[in-house]
Amino acid sequence: MDEKKKALIVVDVQKAFNDKKWGERNNLNAEENISKILQLWRKKGWLVIHIQHTSDNPNSIFHPMNEGFTIKEIVEPIEDEVILTKKVNSSFIGTNLEEQLKVNEISTVVITGLTTPHCVSTTTRMSGNLGFSTYLISDATAAFGLKDQNDRYYDAETIHNISLATLHDEFATILTTEQLINDFIK
Repeated sequence: MDEKKKALIVVDVQKAFNDKKWGERNNLNAEENISKILQLWRKKGWLVIHIQHTSDNPNSIFHPMNEGFTIKEIVEPIEDEVILTKKVNSSFIGTNLEEQLKVNEISTVVITGLTTPHCVSTTTRMSGNLGFSTYLISDATAAFGLKDQNDRYYDAETIHNISLATLHDEFATILTTEQLINDFIK
């Protein structure tokens, strides 16, 4: 794999996801794993793109005037790292993410962030559909428990695993942080 042709996308790792309203969450080490990957990316000098969800609704925890909008310190962007804001699930819609990747001649995208079944999944699907060689890091993302249309509850781990299963081999290659660092990046 060409060393200069890959980017790390960190999706919505914001304080809003600390809010109790979300309920039970799996993979409490996701941010630590993202931080490990981020440190490696920075050491290698590869492209890092942070995605930040925003809302126009002042009552939303994602509104820029609310603390929830803030990117968590553990993965806080540093100088020269790209920060894109979005208003929908896909990091490609309403942003210049695709353009950023093309201008930088990126062919491989590694995706991390919150949450697995929503913005991470949607971004991963679009990345694969747009032709990027896409990798999703399973333990560098997390999910919350959800209820379906019949009010049946699914725990966070089930939601996470099913989300990964729907992406695996069709839209992305699923790796763990350890697999990414030890096997994928040499």
